[in-house]
Amino acid sequence: MTKKVILWLHKWLGIITGIVVFFVSITGAIYTFQDELKLLVYPDKYFVLHKATTAAKPLSELITIAQKQLPSGESVSRVDLYPDASRSWIFRASETNAKGFGHWNYFRYYKRVFVNPYTGKVVAVEDTKHEFFQLCLQLHMNLLLGKTYGHALVGYSTAVFVLLLLSGIVLWWPKKWRGKPLKRAVSLDWKAKWKRFNYDLHNVFGFYSFFIALIIATTGLVFAFPGFKKSYTDFFNHFSVSEAAPTPLGMKVNETDKPYSEPLDNALHYLLKKYPAADMMSIRLRAADSPLLDIQVRMEENRSGVFKWYYFKRDDLHIDQVKDSQELVAGDKLAALNFDLHTGSIGGLPTKLLLFVVSLFCASLPVTGYILWWQKGSKKKKKR
Repeated sequence: MTKKVILWLHKWLGIITGIVVFFVSITGAIYTFQDELKLLVYPDKYFVLHKATTAAKPLSELITIAQKQLPSGESVSRVDLYPDASRSWIFRASETNAKGFGHWNYFRYYKRVFVNPYTGKVVAVEDTKHEFFQLCLQLHMNLLLGKTYGHALVGYSTAVFVLLLLSGIVLWWPKKWRGKPLKRAVSLDWKAKWKRFNYDLHNVFGFYSFFIALIIATTGLVFAFPGFKKSYTDFFNHFSVSEAAPTPLGMKVNETDKPYSEPLDNALHYLLKKYPAADMMSIRLRAADSPLLDIQVRMEENRSGVFKWYYFKRDDLHIDQVKDSQELVAGDKLAALNFDLHTGSIGGLPTKLLLFVVSLFCASLPVTGYILWWQKGSKKKKKR
């Protein structure tokens, strides 16, 4: 009786959310390799023509250059830059309307200005609002419906998908862990008839993707629901065996490391000198009257969860705080690694490939599930 109830819930929850799960899984598979694919598809944007041998121009000067490429009313709000002398720097400008329905109403504008930081030459101006990988990301996050409606729809569908995974593993569980029942549960019979093959495909793909799919879905819920993120983080913080390391208050950038008049230029100069082998640095531009400046230094390639985040006092460049991902307590560290876990970048190419395959498996589950539902419906009609 219990299994029949679980089967009924599994079927109807899958029917209701299947289309969402399909699109989220397909776009997730594509976005897994977005860092690598962007460099292949847009090399003229992301790389400078000749590798530089001189220092980059002051950031404030480059921001001014990028700002001139934007229409009136649009402002640079973030900079992504690379210590690697072969890379261009990216100046982002975006503004959203949280209540806007649909992707094109949600984003009022979203531009990326690519600049050669060594010459000051503008490499490209991208209308990111219409760019393919950005559309994939928004389809993945909110089905191109905007944040208010689409984000909630994807979030709740992901929560239902977790229930489908758990109920699915209960339904999959073999009656006997030997012989034909076990073999049918973990392998495909390529000679089976189509109806049986589709049924086995649903079961076997669901079994092999279960653990990784559960991680993907759980980390997706962390993005979707701030309340869940807090509970998730607090829960794992209770199991931490160490406390967060104290921040080095009172450290100050040496006067010799202040060649520029602008505090942000000097703060960046200090970090580029300190971390020349870092993968990238990210700066969210603050208001001119803000007492602090902050720069995130990402230490490893395509790893957003391995970082040192510096906070400088604007007036004298005292280092007010440094957040080091390696020194976070357990729950906070998991939260910092959430993007790397969700996208598979945590272990480099092997885990990205694994996540890519599992995402395709997840996309197949609603397809095979709908076919099973259709087959049973057709069978009932024939009996009538």
